[in-house]
Amino acid sequence: MAVSPQSFLDLPDIKKLRSGKVREVFDLGETLLFVATDRLSAFDVILPDPIPHKGAVLNQLSAFWFKRFSKVKNHFVTANFDEFPKELQAFRPQLAGRSMIVRKTKPLPVECVVRGYLAGSGWKEYQESQSVCGIKLPSGLKLASQLPEPIFTPATKSDTGHDLNIDMNECRQILGNEMAERVCDLSLQIYAAGRDHAAQRGIIVADTKFEFGTVDGQLLLIDECLTPDSSRFWPKGQYIVGQSPPSFDKQFVRDYLETLDWNKTPPAPSLPQDVITKTSAKYVEAFERLTGEKLR
Repeated sequence: MAVSPQSFLDLPDIKKLRSGKVREVFDLGETLLFVATDRLSAFDVILPDPIPHKGAVLNQLSAFWFKRFSKVKNHFVTANFDEFPKELQAFRPQLAGRSMIVRKTKPLPVECVVRGYLAGSGWKEYQESQSVCGIKLPSGLKLASQLPEPIFTPATKSDTGHDLNIDMNECRQILGNEMAERVCDLSLQIYAAGRDHAAQRGIIVADTKFEFGTVDGQLLLIDECLTPDSSRFWPKGQYIVGQSPPSFDKQFVRDYLETLDWNKTPPAPSLPQDVITKTSAKYVEAFERLTGEKLR
């Protein structure tokens, strides 16, 4: 496995565009270099402790889905380090296994969330209004209930604070009617395909978040795809309606942080070693179950 970047990464002579909560983005001219670090963000705050192998999982799992969903136009070019430009070859220890080259796009200003089960902010909203993002749901649903059908619940993006859930009318106002309908339909299609594959591997995809961008008039799936950072993955064998299922994602860390007297603003508290180790193992297990491969 590749060397694990524990902090913000710089590559000499390669122009960095930005450091996100998890990813470093570099400009390669006609394309971008995405590098997934082992940083972990919870409640939109970057934690001080890296999660070993996390970046490799995010990168390689996204590459798996992008290739699997090849009929859906996406920004993926390659994650094979041997195909990277010559100027990157000196950085193999920092990049191999945890980076990919992607097309440049103009990201849409909306997060495309699909929910198949009732959890997280959706569960909180349902308890108050029996609806999620303006979509009325049946009465009597419990925590972790499967919804009658998956629902599209967009959110506005935020680089600093929390993303805000919006309804479809607000989404149309932001994106325009046609684009809003396109990303809604595509998000539901991709979720269904990912859900069905994961189910065969013993994993429930409770919900997930997609991002889209445009280039030359084309709509492309971008960023990451069906990873433990962008999704709630639950083990089918331990799923019980009415209970918060154990997860393969950072919910394990969130649950620990909820036990602390922390106001969810920076600086974040350090994680105990056992939480770090268990979280890393969950990420790796999710990758290996979903892909049938060993993490490289």
